[in-house]
Amino acid sequence: MKHISIAAAALITFAVTLPASANSYPDKPIRILVPFTPGGSTDILARMIGQKLTEAWGQQVVADNRPGANGVVAADIAAKSAPDGHTLMFVAIGHAINPLLRKNLPYNADKAFTAVSLTAILPQIIAVHPSVKAANIRELVALAKGQKPVNYATGGIGSSQHLATELLAYMAKIKMNHIPYKGGNQGLLDVVAGHVDMTMTTALTVLPHAKSGKVRALAVSTAKRLDVAPEVPTVAESGVPGYESAAWYGLVAPAGLPPKVLDKLAAETVRATHSADMKAALTKQGAIPVGNTPKEFAAFIKSEKTKYARVIKEAGITAE
Repeated sequence: MKHISIAAAALITFAVTLPASANSYPDKPIRILVPFTPGGSTDILARMIGQKLTEAWGQQVVADNRPGANGVVAADIAAKSAPDGHTLMFVAIGHAINPLLRKNLPYNADKAFTAVSLTAILPQIIAVHPSVKAANIRELVALAKGQKPVNYATGGIGSSQHLATELLAYMAKIKMNHIPYKGGNQGLLDVVAGHVDMTMTTALTVLPHAKSGKVRALAVSTAKRLDVAPEVPTVAESGVPGYESAAWYGLVAPAGLPPKVLDKLAAETVRATHSADMKAALTKQGAIPVGNTPKEFAAFIKSEKTKYARVIKEAGITAE
């Protein structure tokens, strides 16, 4: 995922030769719906993309924060907006798993959106308080199989932290106690304070606490170790083969977007994602730039649904 795909590179080249009707897009300001409050990773990355699109097209691209129901509020607005490319939505994992958690969505999740491009993935690190008697994932699994339960903090039910931890529990055949917070930072602070045993959150957030000794970093959630923390092994190499999970962010539009507009939008999004300054900004946020095609992003969303469907069923997770 670290490099631009051949298909995405071809998409950029194709966009240069689009007919005038597509090249006239956009002909008015664009809004990017953001399903969370300002200041978080989703909001920051959406604004980065918006700024690059503004620079490329000369039309103002603004972030419109519409938090609520793990993304459902913003998604409902996007689903019912005109499919002309002037209303977009920046999505995270909730976009893929809300249909699995909520029975009565106000839109058809499989038909209401057009995938544009996966912008970035954010690796997560499993961290425990130093008092927890586990120096690695194998020991954590053994601890969870013992008599004392392991408590873990997340940013809420259905968050990337929650699903990634339940995926670990499912694959390792263990049970842990979920303690949801409104946002991931408070959960991490309670781990630092020793009130909760464990959390799994972004590398950028965890590493400063790990380096100061306030938490112990056990493993990274992605398939490869991180350049910024090569000493931290992956979950897969630490006793749970095949495990891979990450937070992620991407751009979608309402269904029915004209193909030539989609091509132009996707090409510029990929170009923006792989520009030198955008790459540097994403890296600073602890993210790995992706930038793929609509087809590739749609397949990715489908694969995420498949990955977590059984986990959600087995763990009995429901939206509250």
